[in-house]
Amino acid sequence: MMESGAPVCHTCGEHVGLIANGEAFVACHECNFPICKTCFEYELKEGRKVCLRCGNSYDGRTCWMMVKRHPVIRSVHNGCTPEQVSGTVFAAFERTLRAFCYSSWFIQDVGIHARHISSVSTIDSEMTEDNGNPIWKNRVESWKEKKKKKKKPSTTKTEREAQVPPEQQMEEKQAPDASQPLSTIIPIPKNRLAPYRTVRLIILGLFFHYRVTNPVDCAFGLWLTSVICEIWLAFSWVLDQFPKWYPINRETYIDRLSARYEREGEPSELAAVDFFVSTVDPLKEPPLITANTVLSILAVDYPVDKVSCYVSDDGAAMLTFESLVETADFAKKWVPFCKKISIEPRAPEFYFSQKIDYLKDKVQPSFVKERRAMKRDYEEFKILINALVARAQKTPEEGWTMQDGTPWPGNNTRDHPGMIQVFLGNTGARDIEGNELLRLVYVSREKRPGYQHHKKAGAENALVRVSAVLTNAPFILNLDCDHCVNNSKAVREAMCFMMDPQVGRDVCYVQFPQRFDGIDRSDRYANRNIVFFDVNMKGLDGIQGPVYVGTGCVFNRQALYGYGPPSMPSLPKSSSSSCSWFGCCSCCCLGKKAPKDPLELYKDAKREELDAAIFNLREIDNCDEYERSMLISQMSFEKTFGLSSVFIESTLMENGGVAESANPSKLIKEAIHVISCGYEEKTEWGKEIGWIYGSVIEDILTGFKMHYRGWRSIYCMPLRPAFKGSDPSICLIGYTRFFDGFLDP
Repeated sequence: MMESGAPVCHTCGEHVGLIANGEAFVACHECNFPICKTCFEYELKEGRKVCLRCGNSYDGRTCWMMVKRHPVIRSVHNGCTPEQVSGTVFAAFERTLRAFCYSSWFIQDVGIHARHISSVSTIDSEMTEDNGNPIWKNRVESWKEKKKKKKKPSTTKTEREAQVPPEQQMEEKQAPDASQPLSTIIPIPKNRLAPYRTVRLIILGLFFHYRVTNPVDCAFGLWLTSVICEIWLAFSWVLDQFPKWYPINRETYIDRLSARYEREGEPSELAAVDFFVSTVDPLKEPPLITANTVLSILAVDYPVDKVSCYVSDDGAAMLTFESLVETADFAKKWVPFCKKISIEPRAPEFYFSQKIDYLKDKVQPSFVKERRAMKRDYEEFKILINALVARAQKTPEEGWTMQDGTPWPGNNTRDHPGMIQVFLGNTGARDIEGNELLRLVYVSREKRPGYQHHKKAGAENALVRVSAVLTNAPFILNLDCDHCVNNSKAVREAMCFMMDPQVGRDVCYVQFPQRFDGIDRSDRYANRNIVFFDVNMKGLDGIQGPVYVGTGCVFNRQALYGYGPPSMPSLPKSSSSSCSWFGCCSCCCLGKKAPKDPLELYKDAKREELDAAIFNLREIDNCDEYERSMLISQMSFEKTFGLSSVFIESTLMENGGVAESANPSKLIKEAIHVISCGYEEKTEWGKEIGWIYGSVIEDILTGFKMHYRGWRSIYCMPLRPAFKGSDPSICLIGYTRFFDGFLDP
């Protein structure tokens, strides 16, 4: 028997519970319908705001009591009275229950990253008005509609199978499981490594035993010096073995990638990629080689709308510009030929110079005729490029002039404005078969006397900003102008790591090995560099990942922006906030650890600021333009990324993309702005974000910077080399630059 005064819930049969003053909980003060707190919360959550018995709306007193129970609302409205609550409290409470992340986005305090938006005034303004703020109402309603579209109906497996036709059920059963990994790690067996290591250690021990037990008495000083040097070299060798302790191989599954992100009848869900090709002097870097690199990129096996190619001309040479014009015209013939016959490689110079049986595995009768016609077209293309090079050998006294009669803006290579030209893509240009081509963009950043331009690193950072404004692909692949795409599926190989939900979240870049054509059999100059690319890099891949070698690398754009990986825990709040930077306060006892170095504290604060920025702005798509501009300005992103609201907004989009409503002409103007020579002044470019300045080996430092933030990298070695260089002698120049960089102070 229930005691009098303790009613039971009409819905669940449990006690209705008591409130703070000891009285029974009452939901409806009109009919006193018995309902417990749990059932009442559920009714509000489901959107039923009227009494089940009398049909009257729940009054503000009951709702206020329920709202005050929520910890976030309680912290905001502490001290308010029930009379201040109006009918719009239901909307605020419903947002808190259904979309806590969305509502708390404006009311939570995140320390030094707080939004400085008065959450109390925001919600109180909703409560003091009779009908609420229509702006907030419209925003909430639009947000609900988005969520409803994304929400899938909860049907059982049997019902779903009944709705799907039998033919489609058979196709789904044959398709690979979506939970299968896109890549696997294949460790090298220990029985292959242990004998090698054991034998070398034994030989090393026997050598030192002989050297120590057989001193040279007549030249004891020289003997002792040589032994010390040999011990030091042996110690260096042992240290060099540690990165090779756990070498691994990796295997990718491109078929699973296609089955997961390229379903038949649906638009491709593969991530977009921006290619970067950098060149400086066309007389030292032949335009024909650069043209072959661009043509191999335009013909990659990847969705056309997902790839863009940016060519950086850091020498502002009219020869490079004109050669790209001819390349874009020849691509209209070359790209459909490559995709129709599926040839490899897709750089015409490499393809036509192969000494193989090109008829092998070819079954189309028209192949020979089409190949001969294409080879003839390519030879004509080579003649055009060679004619441009011959004309550029002697510069006119008045400078170069374009076809319309205007002077070439880059006549002075050290003092010229920024230039951007879009050749293919959205300009409407199509190939000879009417298919859309990839976007090809020519970029030459502004240069003025008195500014530091930082050579290749500065050019790469300029391409990062331009591509973010125009296309904003989430991944970037950079190549030297002499490295062509040798494997048309190389991008898919990288996406097997980047788009794998189990692996890709913490990956900052995927590095491919460097391979070269034209190496003699003896390889007298070690251009293959087998020890580094086939041994050391595999060993580093088993730890935190390989180093970045400057080309043939696919980057996560967010890692270049200085953000940490999503899975990395946030840094603990420094306890030195109440103490002086250079001393200890009276609350610090002798037994505690010494305070961190001020430089380390500054670096930690910078890193925490960047990480918190992307974490707190993940839902930027749910805000209007006013809120976005307010948040961007209050987070002081201008001090980090520069004075461009369009670019700053692109850095906050983890999945990339550009708004469909964006005006192309305005985007071009903004792109010209972000490549101005003074844009990087007083920002973090080259220090914390982008390619790092201050050393000849900027590529090595850039990779180390990402590893320092907690990212890991991956080494990908497909059976067919992904990229190939055309000039193996450049390896010697690279080795010289590499060792000179390590000797920098």
